[in-house]
Amino acid sequence: MEALPHERVILVGHSYGGYAISQAMEYFPSKISVAVFATASMPGSTLNFSTLNQMSVSQQDPQLDNQYTYDQGPNNPPTTIILGPSYLASALFPLSPIEDLTLTTLLLRPLGLFSDEDLSKQLMLSAKKYGSVKRVYIIAEKDQVIKRDYQLWMIERNPPNDVVEIKGSDHMVMMSKTIELWAHLQGIAEKYS
Repeated sequence: MEALPHERVILVGHSYGGYAISQAMEYFPSKISVAVFATASMPGSTLNFSTLNQMSVSQQDPQLDNQYTYDQGPNNPPTTIILGPSYLASALFPLSPIEDLTLTTLLLRPLGLFSDEDLSKQLMLSAKKYGSVKRVYIIAEKDQVIKRDYQLWMIERNPPNDVVEIKGSDHMVMMSKTIELWAHLQGIAEKYS
C-alpha cells in the first residue's frame, strides 16, 4: 500500500481478514476509499481484539472435528487450528456449492492463531486514522461462524457508514451468494470511489 503513488484502494476483508484491513486502515488511511467487512471481525478504536475475541468464543458452536496444535506446550494457548471436514460442511459451507467445499478440503492448511495479548499489542486503532476511513459491513444472514446476532452486536458498538445484508448466505458468502456479493461490492465501489 505504501508503494501506491496517488491511488486509493477499496479493501475487502472476510472473517479474520477484518483485523488485517483494520490495521491497514490505521497505517494507510489516506490510501483507502472504503473498507468492506464481509461477515468479518470489525474492531475499532473503542472495540479491541480482546473484547471481540471473548464475544466470538462465547457464541461459537461446538468445534466438531477441528484440531488444535500446541507448539508452545499444552499449558499455553493453541498455536494453529486445522478445520475438520464436518466443521467445514456444517459451519462454513452449509449453503455453498459442494464443489467449493470439496476443493477447500483438498487445499486446507493449518491456520496460525494469535493470542489476545499479541493482537491487542499489534492492533491499536485510533479514531484519527482508522476512524477516518469509510466502512461498510456486509452481513451474511445464515452465517454459523460469525452469527447474525454477533455481527449486529459489532455494528451497534462500532457503527460503519453502511450496512448491507445478503439473505441466504453462509459464512463463505463469496461461495454461497457470489453474484449478490459481487453486485453489492460493485455498488459500494461506485458509491465510495
